[in-house]
Amino acid sequence: MAAAAGAPLRPGISVVVPALNEAPNLAAAVDRCKTAARRHFPDHEVIVVDDGSTDATGQIADRLAKADPRVRVVHHDRPRNLGYAYKEGVGLARFEHVLMFPGDNEGTDEQLDALMSRAGTADIVINYISNTEVRGWRRRLVSRSFVVVVNTLFGLSLRYYNGTALHRTALIRSVTIRTDSFAYQAEALVKLLRGGHSYVEVGTPIAPRAGGRTKAFRLRNAIDVGRALCRLLVDVRR
Repeated sequence: MAAAAGAPLRPGISVVVPALNEAPNLAAAVDRCKTAARRHFPDHEVIVVDDGSTDATGQIADRLAKADPRVRVVHHDRPRNLGYAYKEGVGLARFEHVLMFPGDNEGTDEQLDALMSRAGTADIVINYISNTEVRGWRRRLVSRSFVVVVNTLFGLSLRYYNGTALHRTALIRSVTIRTDSFAYQAEALVKLLRGGHSYVEVGTPIAPRAGGRTKAFRLRNAIDVGRALCRLLVDVRR
């Protein structure tokens, strides 16, 4: 992962907000991130990555950035997938800590507070969902199966791999994340934890989406995740 050029990282936090066709949810997500960041970090920024949206997401993002200089926007001409958006945001981050918050606003104030308040207590602060019942049983089954598979393959014991995690920016940039798929965080966590870096897990609830559908379970995404796990298995056994 290439580091951003320019000034050294400053004390504070960068929040990366990937968004693909999240017009009903984006403004609330960005506002939630800004409000939480103000409670914990005097200096912060929100980086919205508009991943090739075809609805009004891009215009909403530009409007938010125009109203607040702490909001920055990147536009893609076509969807590049969640992992790509995350890596791009991390590469642009200007502060010492970085986390991802979804543009669908499927997170909570409690989640952000739990992560941000623990910044500096470990190399990685990992969030897991404490109220999985808000999701359908199929999604719960797939998520649980993914966790079991990753833990078994790589000798780990995390509760969740696909949520948000707060990283030291310099550390997450030191890891090569090869996948652009939804498995990007799993790849990063496996490599970092197997490298001996410290972590703490915190459980918090999520909020149901206000509008739109999740993109996580499209067939192409599922195939990409499977390929990512196969590559990761080869990488860690070299």
